[in-house]
Amino acid sequence: MMNESVKKLLKANMWDLATCANGEPNVVPVAFKDVTSDGKLVVGDVFLDTTLKNLAADGGKIAISIYDAKSLEGYQIKGTAEYVTEGDTVKTFKTMVEQMFNGGATAKGALIITPEKIIVTPPGAGNKKEL
Repeated sequence: MMNESVKKLLKANMWDLATCANGEPNVVPVAFKDVTSDGKLVVGDVFLDTTLKNLAADGGKIAISIYDAKSLEGYQIKGTAEYVTEGDTVKTFKTMVEQMFNGGATAKGALIITPEKIIVTPPGAGNKKEL
């Protein structure tokens, strides 16, 4: 499902996470993120309070937008997120965040996102095509 072009874009750019609950959408940019070898997306929770509330209220549904502003290559990824507060993934994000903020902030947990659909977003003939 997730080809190398999508993985490369995910690794090189910030992501926008979108959730919704009770008719109120929420979108946030995230910088503490990664793609696992099995194609899952992981996000460190530093300031994801509203995102977590929305995920709990909406069965974990989430959308991610990624794009390259110069080439206009982009994708929307829809999937389901699970929140974890222990394990190697959380330890990795804690270390990363604490180093960046000199101990002034930490990761409280991590989202593990299972992609279910990947949709092409740039203008042109492939727009809205599902990979």
